[in-house]
Amino acid sequence: MTNQQALSELSSLLGDRFSAGKSDLDLHGRSETHFPHLPPDAVVYPGSTKDVQAIVAICARHRCPVTGWGAGTSLEGAALAMRGGVTVDFSRMDKVIEVNAEDMDVRVQPGLTREALNRELRATGLMFPVDPGANASLGGMAATRASGTTAVRYGTMKQNVLGLQAVLADGRIIRTGSRARKSSSGYDLTSLLVGSEGTLGLITELTLKLQGIPEAVSAATCAFPDIGAAVDAVIATIQSGVPMARIEFVDIDTVAAFNSVNGADMPPLPHLMVEFHGSPQGTEEDAARFGEIAGEFGAGNFAWASAAEDRNRLWKMRHEAYWAILQTRPGARAIVTDICVPISRLAEAVEQTRADIAESPIPGPILGHVGDGNLHAILLVKDDADMQVAQRLAGRMADRALRLGGTITGEHGIGMGKLGYMEAEHGAAWDVMSDIKRALDPLGIFNPGKVVRQD
Repeated sequence: MTNQQALSELSSLLGDRFSAGKSDLDLHGRSETHFPHLPPDAVVYPGSTKDVQAIVAICARHRCPVTGWGAGTSLEGAALAMRGGVTVDFSRMDKVIEVNAEDMDVRVQPGLTREALNRELRATGLMFPVDPGANASLGGMAATRASGTTAVRYGTMKQNVLGLQAVLADGRIIRTGSRARKSSSGYDLTSLLVGSEGTLGLITELTLKLQGIPEAVSAATCAFPDIGAAVDAVIATIQSGVPMARIEFVDIDTVAAFNSVNGADMPPLPHLMVEFHGSPQGTEEDAARFGEIAGEFGAGNFAWASAAEDRNRLWKMRHEAYWAILQTRPGARAIVTDICVPISRLAEAVEQTRADIAESPIPGPILGHVGDGNLHAILLVKDDADMQVAQRLAGRMADRALRLGGTITGEHGIGMGKLGYMEAEHGAAWDVMSDIKRALDPLGIFNPGKVVRQD
């Protein structure tokens, strides 16, 4: 009943920016992967921070759950309304507020997508480099501490959010951080909110670090005789100081999907996909040095792509690997799980995970951001029996990550899917997270059921 009272007040406040229509509820109850359909009771579309403040005040008064929504691309169900209530869709808060080209930073609203931001920045010679693949909203990327293919050079959202504005559960609007590149002033509330998955506050503005668009870019693929050789080549390249902009790993099954679905002509071997940014001379030298190092580990079948259209085609194929892999088992859904380990343990993690999957009755191609030790498995399931197998495989991956000194998720976040592994990774620190949650959201209205221990 309290939810209904909140919905009535929100409808009166927002008018046509409030929706309880079936199509809207269905859209906001869907996940990119395997999670069940969980529609909210209503969807609201704020246009300003003041709107968000008013929405939170009404929901707090009636203890109505509030879940933030960006582009809905989370792979762990982070934006699903597990306990109903209101989904706050930020798609209408999608403006660039201020570009400071001299200082290489920008202020944006959270609903702006990364691709839209880079289109806006093109004339300035600057770019926002964090690239998770999907055209995600920047607010969602901050909330999940996203990263992607370029993190090996430019870092994750953690390193690229200078400050933010957020609405807390008690209605306060706070600003964290500044446009300065460093500070030793007080607690780092920016880092606390980045990665909190909307459980501590709703982000309504971001100040982001920008980078110069590189003068020259060169990309390539190359094949290796085995996984260990590919990873050893990456370690040697990084230790040699060669500045990689992207360095991705794809296993044999992923290569097969590329060949079948995308018409690629890659030999059936593990591959690295690499990219270099810099001056024309610098990228040429970096590429040549990488080629020498990779050759020492048995690399072959180099295919270089310097023209923009060739590079775009290459990275489009990598970013759409999930969809290509899905097509290799028609009618399947996927558990898409990730772990991150020290790079020296990555080959071990990949080989053991591949062995586990090979012994199971389901397919599960592996790929990842090898430059920072991030491994993804796309476990394809058709029925409940497959799902149980996939969940066991994902659990073994999480256990393996912790055993090898890593983490249960490098970039997908916790959401609904990884909650069961949090105690194993964090121990008593997970209880401290719950203490912080209770301090900032004592009624538990922000994205309940995510990240912290469920009451």
